[in-house]
Amino acid sequence: MASKSIYRVVFHNQGEIWELYAREIFQSDLWGFIELEAFVFEDVSKVVVDPSSEKLRRTFDGVTRSYIPLNAIVRIDEVEREGTPRAVKADSKVAEFPRPMNLPPRDDR
Repeated sequence: MASKSIYRVVFHNQGEIWELYAREIFQSDLWGFIELEAFVFEDVSKVVVDPSSEKLRRTFDGVTRSYIPLNAIVRIDEVEREGTPRAVKADSKVAEFPRPMNLPPRDDR
């Protein structure tokens, strides 16, 4: 039996780039969002602790499902095994996917 897929999701969040691993990912019924479920974190008993990984572990502790806006997503990969979740400061080289502008209605009289 093949093991369940693991997805690496990289997205913007408040001036940082977050990289998370999840077993379930799908398009949400909420328009414009991706749903992440079954988060995968490394073993807590490791000797070396990464502060950014711990920050994400605490942030998503007790969360069963998270909704990520499509325009915040940088990349989604299906991977063979989980890696270290990270939160790093975003630099100016990464940009959001362009969004359509909401223009005021035209008055055609």
